[in-house]
Amino acid sequence: MEELLSTTAEESAEEKETGRVEAFSDGVFAVAITLLIVTVKIPDPASEHLLDQMSHQGASYLAYVTSFLTILIMWVNHHAIFRLISRSDQMFLLLNGLLLMDITFVNYPTALLANFIGTNDQEAAALIYSANGVLIAILYNALWFYASRNHRLLSKKADPALVHTITHRYRFGPLFYLAAFVLAFVSVLASIALNLALALFFAFTGTSYSVQAHDRKEAKRAKRHEGVQQ
Repeated sequence: MEELLSTTAEESAEEKETGRVEAFSDGVFAVAITLLIVTVKIPDPASEHLLDQMSHQGASYLAYVTSFLTILIMWVNHHAIFRLISRSDQMFLLLNGLLLMDITFVNYPTALLANFIGTNDQEAAALIYSANGVLIAILYNALWFYASRNHRLLSKKADPALVHTITHRYRFGPLFYLAAFVLAFVSVLASIALNLALALFFAFTGTSYSVQAHDRKEAKRAKRHEGVQQ
């Protein structure tokens, strides 16, 4: 009985601990995604007509949408990771903090991209923007690999097959964003388009997708098992 109570108390403590980490992370994601709108300038009433000014901000809109979707998908996948992680330690908290720091930094290269597209420095702005994407992908890998190695921080209920699938897919993230970085030397717009495409790609193939697909598979298996027992 005492052993059962001890196990229950330990699980509750772990859930509360990771819950605080996720709540803090959610707050940082919310701030980062909200500040993106600052990159879109408010038209000047003393200047040309409103619609004309808005039509000249196409680059700002594109940068805003790309970064918004990127951070949104990162938040969705970050949330999915914490469905599998039940514990944390100092190194994990530091890695998560570094990831969040880089995510809040997204606003700066987004502003650079919005302001310098169409100028002689647009390539440099695109390179900085894509380089930050590479760094974020690397930090995501570091966070996941640290937590999942030998199931260090994962829940005992985490399916090894699902963990392997996520680990395998994460390895390609930095390479994809590195391709967007290299593409900036050839075409700035193509580099931005690839970053946008990657956000959409990971929306349908990322961690969240893998976890949901696993949940559906387990639900069907449980339903078949229940039918056999009846």
